[in-house]
Amino acid sequence: MLTKYLDPTNDFAFKTIFGTEKNKDILIHFLNDILVFKAKQPIVDVEFLKTEQDPVIASQKTSIVDILCKDSQGSRYIVEMQVARTMGFEKRAQYYASKTYCSQAQVGDKYPDLKEVVFIAIADFVMFPDKKGYKSDHVILDRESHEHDLKDFSFTFIELPKFKKKIDQLSNLEEKWCYFFKHAQETSAEQLDKIIGKDKIIQKAYTELDRFHWNPKALLTYEQAEKRINDYLSSLGQKFIEGVEEGERKNQIKTVENMLQKKFPLKVIAEVTGLKLEEVKEIQASTQKISLKSARSVKAKKRVKRN
Repeated sequence: MLTKYLDPTNDFAFKTIFGTEKNKDILIHFLNDILVFKAKQPIVDVEFLKTEQDPVIASQKTSIVDILCKDSQGSRYIVEMQVARTMGFEKRAQYYASKTYCSQAQVGDKYPDLKEVVFIAIADFVMFPDKKGYKSDHVILDRESHEHDLKDFSFTFIELPKFKKKIDQLSNLEEKWCYFFKHAQETSAEQLDKIIGKDKIIQKAYTELDRFHWNPKALLTYEQAEKRINDYLSSLGQKFIEGVEEGERKNQIKTVENMLQKKFPLKVIAEVTGLKLEEVKEIQASTQKISLKSARSVKAKKRVKRN
């Protein structure tokens, strides 16, 4: 079904809305709505930085983030949209943040001049199963006193599957952004009026998602990005199925081997495991070969010791 609004979690759509100069006000609004500023004033302006961070030495890995910018005070902000869970995503967040921090240091620079790095991830999957809240803020604290002495790194994660609020339950801008990421595609004109209220930036974000404002070339790029992520998710699903099947197969083989050791008839083993009789015979033959090789290896070692 063709919807009016595109998917903001799409890589190309996300960067178009939050990572372009013409929509800089949307990014600033989003950052101020999501982050908690206790020790400084809210962000008033940002400068986009190169998202590909070159390694310090050739053997290091180049890192590429979705959006990287700095505010007028020099603080850096990394904003990532992550649709599918990948192994070590939490590690990757810390790696990106540390690379951004180190990239500030040039020859002759002083350590006190280094500015803080804030990492924000909108995740369309559950990152922390044991946490109930959809948003979590992580900082470095003293283990005993919980004092916040090391202030230059912070991480904010938004887990969209945990966000359950409906339109009439949205009470602040943070919740409106979460609803935007999770439900923009299915939002109707009537619902949009309730969501926007008096907030013109949220309205602009929806306008930027309106497919009828996109030219054919941009729509094609969007669709290609959509296909890439769908293919990736499909491959993950297939690997999961294959992993389950492989695990089941290993369990079946182990059961057959145990029953063979206890001298169960082959027909009984086939009935219990659900395997064909021919498959049970193949496992039996394979087990016998392994046992024979093991016995020969033991004899060979004994002969070497005697000699």
